[in-house]
Amino acid sequence: MIAVPAVLVVALVLALAGGNGEETQQPQGEPAAATATRADRFDSARAWKHLKYQVGLGPRPAGSPELAKLAGYLRARLPRGHYENVPGHPGLRNVVGRIPGSEPAVVLAAHYDTKNLPGFVGANDGAGGTAAVLEISRALRKLKRPKGAPEIRFVFFDGEEATDDSRPFEATGLRGSKAYAERHGEQIRALVLLDFVAEKGAMRIPREAGSDPRLWRRLRAAARRAGSQEAFPAGVSGEVTDDHTPFARKGIPAVDLIDFTFPCWHKRCDDLSAVSERSLDLSGEAVLELLRTWR
Repeated sequence: MIAVPAVLVVALVLALAGGNGEETQQPQGEPAAATATRADRFDSARAWKHLKYQVGLGPRPAGSPELAKLAGYLRARLPRGHYENVPGHPGLRNVVGRIPGSEPAVVLAAHYDTKNLPGFVGANDGAGGTAAVLEISRALRKLKRPKGAPEIRFVFFDGEEATDDSRPFEATGLRGSKAYAERHGEQIRALVLLDFVAEKGAMRIPREAGSDPRLWRRLRAAARRAGSQEAFPAGVSGEVTDDHTPFARKGIPAVDLIDFTFPCWHKRCDDLSAVSERSLDLSGEAVLELLRTWR
């Protein structure tokens, strides 16, 4: 998944050194958030079960019977869940749901396919983000949101992984996200993409350089309110091409939650031993707080 420019290594070094300080500014109009109390609105145990279910299916490349089974599992658990075919790619389909609200909509997304590699089950690269989005969709249905809160769409992108690594990544990857952005771009005010959000250990997700700075500050403020600030340090990592890219190129504010120091990227070690429920909880609580309070 994702294409990574050469500048990533340099930018990661800067991020680990504390970045350039651009992310430390308190967003105007955001409530102060210094609190040691962790929010407990995101059910990490339920999300962890969703993650384990996906891994238990085995490899889930686009077009596979295993991915079709997962698509049914996701659709049944999303509010107003349904499929959207991916034009030009027979057999590929995004799984979509929504909670009504004002327009334009905010999209919360993840990709649900895995790289087509022998034995690769994508516990972090695919399953983690998918599990978090699914649990956030369930929690938001029960939580009170501000008057005039936006419609929230939940989208699981099919065909994110490239099918031909000898060609540029975007030539055979990002199939589901490109189709959704093309069809629905004018209806969307912002997109939040969950990708590597369950890495075991001290997960740290600085802003990916292609992610919208203002929206990222808003996310970090939500993380502070939720007590998840440790997972979202100041600083910037290198830019990656991912499912948020088609939206950013249309001028839609988009952010990608991705801890690209993950050592098991596209390796068989990306299994249950590489992820943790705690990391899933940290990212889940932050994003849930962002969407719960969006007005």
